[in-house]
Amino acid sequence: MDKLKAEGGVKVVELCEQLNVSSVTIRKDLKLLEDKKLVFRNHGGGTLSNPYAVDKHVNEKEKIMSGEKERIGQKAASLIEPNDCIIIASGTTVLSLAKILKPALNLTVITAALNVALELSTNPNIEVIMLGGVLRKNSTSVTGHYAETILDDFSGSKLFLGVDGIDMDFGLTTTNVLEAQLNRKMIKAAQKTIVLADSTKFGKRGFGKICSLEDIEQVITDDGLSLHTKEKLISMGIEVTIV
Repeated sequence: MDKLKAEGGVKVVELCEQLNVSSVTIRKDLKLLEDKKLVFRNHGGGTLSNPYAVDKHVNEKEKIMSGEKERIGQKAASLIEPNDCIIIASGTTVLSLAKILKPALNLTVITAALNVALELSTNPNIEVIMLGGVLRKNSTSVTGHYAETILDDFSGSKLFLGVDGIDMDFGLTTTNVLEAQLNRKMIKAAQKTIVLADSTKFGKRGFGKICSLEDIEQVITDDGLSLHTKEKLISMGIEVTIV
């Protein structure tokens, strides 16, 4: 439990070596802790919080960690340069970025998110290119073949990506497979991928895998991120910005 609280998660293999016991013993202990509702077991170990991301409506998500999301959005906005061309994916954290964007010079934004496009549409300095496709009501963003095809014609300097889960082994995920597929195309269309995610997203895993951690360059998150996770991200060559 001390290791879980310090690192957010434990692995059966690591505990076997550290405690000099068999994997059968560790698995039984994890099962006992799970029965007491102290641990959530997952593949190869356990975590303190439920590792499985649930597909919630965007209006519900927007109320969660709202202050942290606003600070993350402010930091992300400071990275945008004059006359930039960027891609903004979907999610409430990237929506916080859209609400803060007030460029003095021209900015081109490619987005799949209807709420992001509407937020930016009133700014005369921002040209919005809205991807077309099937509208997901839960996220108010589009997915599908049309959206993916349009991205073949663009190259952005930065992608600001929102996610439902960041698992240190499995990678970045979302609850929708089609959205994950579109996010992969966005990564290919951008020179740099910047993940905007509050600390509650770490240790969680959605149904659809977007990419591995090796495919991103920077993470902007809040100070709830554990030191262990931060150090692991940095060791992988990922820039970590804490707000």
